[in-house]
Amino acid sequence: MRVLIADDHRLIAEGIKRALDAEEDFEVVAEASTGSQILPLVRRTNPDLVLLDLRMPGLDGLSALEQIKRDHPSIKVVILSASTEPAVIQSALERGASAYVIKSVNPVDLPSTLRQAMDGTVFHAVGLPPKGLPSGATELGLTPREIGIIQALARGLSNQAIGKELFVAEQTVKFHLTNIYRKLDAANRTEAVRLAYQRGIIENPLYED
Repeated sequence: MRVLIADDHRLIAEGIKRALDAEEDFEVVAEASTGSQILPLVRRTNPDLVLLDLRMPGLDGLSALEQIKRDHPSIKVVILSASTEPAVIQSALERGASAYVIKSVNPVDLPSTLRQAMDGTVFHAVGLPPKGLPSGATELGLTPREIGIIQALARGLSNQAIGKELFVAEQTVKFHLTNIYRKLDAANRTEAVRLAYQRGIIENPLYED
């Protein structure tokens, strides 16, 4: 997958590039640090996907998105932004973005998200925290991502299936499971689900005694 990275924050752009360079099926063909560089680079390099920041000097991300989709409709555009405003997310998706990724997402998880975007299977913003947390989860110090993984465990999903559903790498799922077991004082998946059910974190566990 040929990728053009458009982000004016050097540190973020470098982090993205490292994450993609580590994968065999990605090639970063160009980098833009201003909005005015994006369209000429798109025409010159013909990427499969443009990873686009919303706030860019010279041309804002939404305007760049519109122009890319107008002139190059086959190119996928994924928005990478710090904004979690529903109106901003909806506007980007309505203008043709294949996915909207929150900048707090783990860089390790970005490649799998981009693959999903290329396949056309991402229909919402990636990386948004849930609006509310169960009280039991708060007491145990469980994060929103850990709660999502426990809920997936309760449905009997494998690590690979959880990673695909949550748009994270399988190694990230394993990392979170280690923390979940520690916080719940559980020895394995079945015990973690049972304890989470007892604390009111999940409902109707698949694994029951």
